[in-house]
Order: sequence, then C-alpha cells, then structure tokens
Amino acid sequence: MKRKALPVLRKTSIAVAAASLLLGLTACGSSDSGSSGSDPSEPLRIGASPSPHAEILGYVKQNLAAKAGLELEVKEFSDYVQPNLALDDGQIDANYFQHKPYLDDFTKSKGIKLSWVAPVHLEPLGVFSKKVKDLNALPQGATVAIPNDATNGARALKLLADNGLLTLKADAGTEATEKDVATNAKGLKFKPLEAAQLPRSLQDVDAAVINGNFALEGGLTPATDGLVLEKPEGNPYANGVVVKAGNESDPRVKKLVELLRGPEVKKFIADKFKGSVIPAA
Repeated sequence: MKRKALPVLRKTSIAVAAASLLLGLTACGSSDSGSSGSDPSEPLRIGASPSPHAEILGYVKQNLAAKAGLELEVKEFSDYVQPNLALDDGQIDANYFQHKPYLDDFTKSKGIKLSWVAPVHLEPLGVFSKKVKDLNALPQGATVAIPNDATNGARALKLLADNGLLTLKADAGTEATEKDVATNAKGLKFKPLEAAQLPRSLQDVDAAVINGNFALEGGLTPATDGLVLEKPEGNPYANGVVVKAGNESDPRVKKLVELLRGPEVKKFIADKFKGSVIPAA
C-alpha cells in the first residue's frame, strides 16, 4: 500500500510546486506598472509640454544633469490629459506641465493617485487679441475664448474680472464657471476651447485667454503680446513636478527638483523667456 501511495504523493508535491511557481510568476506580472519607475539606476522618464517645460528640461539635460549624476529621458505631450494618464500607468516616472489646482481637479475626476512634488515656474495667463490693442476697446457682445478645463476656465474668468470686464460672485473660488459671473457690462460671450487650440482661435474671436505655454508654442510672446497678464504675487498656479503617489522620495526626482529650482535654471528662464515665464519662489 505504501509503495502504491508514493507515486500519488510525489505527483501531488509536483503539482503543488508547479502551482506555487505559477502563482509567483503571476504575482510578479500583476504588479503595479506605475511603481516600476523607481530604480535609481535607470534614466528618469519625464513627460512635459514642449514649451517652456521641455525647453527647461533640455537645458538641465545638456548642462547640469550629467554633473549631478542624473540621466533624463524627456517625452513631449501636446495636451493636458495624456501626461497624467501616462504617469498613472507607468509609461513615465514624472511629469512637468501643470499647476496644483489642475492636478487636484484631474486626480479627483479620474480617480487616480498622483502627488505634487514642488513648484518650478509660473506662466502668467494672458488675454490676447488680433482685433483690439486694449481690453477696454472690446466691442459690446464680444466673443472671448477661454480654456475649457475647469481650473483654467475659472482662472480665465478671474483674470477678466481682475481687469474690470466682469465681476464674479463672492463665493466663486477657483472653480468658477460662467454661472458665477455676477455682472457682465459688455455682454461678453464665452467660447470654451481646448487650451491647445486657443492661439489658433484668435482669427475667429475678439480675444482669447491663453495659457502661457500654449501662447509661446503659438508664436506669441506673453510679456509683449498680452493685453494683460496675471500677477505673480500670491499666484497659486505655478507649474511643477508631479509623480505617482508613493514615488515622492525617488532620489532622481529629488535631484531633478533641486536642479530645476536652482540658480542656473532660474537664470536660464529669465534670459530665455524675458518675463513670459517666471521662476517660482
């Protein structure tokens, strides 16, 4: 009986071992893809808008990174959605294109966990026009294009309010919409568009409120072409570095932030963008 039982026991042991091996392989394969980018020996893959973010990162990569022992791979994105999705699913290790109010709204609406690391620069939002040279010259019923995402749309309305074109309800806050406009003496009509499309809209509207990076990409110089710009003092919309939650202590990220906030990059920003981009405090 014992001799007959042995083969059965052996087969059972082999089956258990095989099942354990399969379970181990499956567990490895099902690990969160976003956590794989924390190996300090690998290049830091970072997503960025072409201008000014990728230009600033390009300066760091060419002039500062090697000396600091940092290897960068910069991937450019042309919109405000894909860089966060790519970060969430592990295609990149960090991104640099957005301000914290946008990040907070995006992560809440998408149900993903990304973490703000540090601010780097401010791109003052501006009002641009091909038809008037002064905001007060906007005609009655003028059409003004604004960003269609919640945070930058609210930011655009606040800029218009700060310059006397309308007033907002007292409790409008950073999520203001057209419904929060209290008075609109000129009867302005708002045309929400994807932020990247705003520079091209200038031929079709009376004015557009454009994010600094897309103004630069569209051939505009905010410091000289903008009819008005946001004030930097107390401005919550500084752009900064973001990682997937849990990777805040990645030594490569810490090293990059130190370089981006250092004196060499601040001087590069000042010299290159001449007031259209401003280093964060």
